[in-house]
Amino acid sequence: MQNDEQLRENLIEMLEDLNSRLSKITHDVTHVDGPVSQDFAEQAVENENNEVLDALGEATRTDIAKIKQALLRMDKGEYGVCQACGESIGNERLAVIPFSSLCVKCATLVEGC
Repeated sequence: MQNDEQLRENLIEMLEDLNSRLSKITHDVTHVDGPVSQDFAEQAVENENNEVLDALGEATRTDIAKIKQALLRMDKGEYGVCQACGESIGNERLAVIPFSSLCVKCATLVEGC
């Protein structure tokens, strides 16, 4: 497994990327580049696009919060420990989902998989 400093750097890089993505999404949704179209059909397409962008924005905000929580757990020395059962999350899971707060067993129970 990567060392703690490398993990922190990776999480911070992910956080910066997500913040950049959220900024772009917010820019697109607010129609900074121009007014909403007067054409009804075009408005419908723009509304659908805005719904997709809103969903992407929400997912991005959720991931940002998870990464911030992971960084806090690192600061507290709790990173890599399942918040549900207290067992190790496991290097394999953290390699795939570095901001995970649950081990595979607890995540499966929570997600109902």
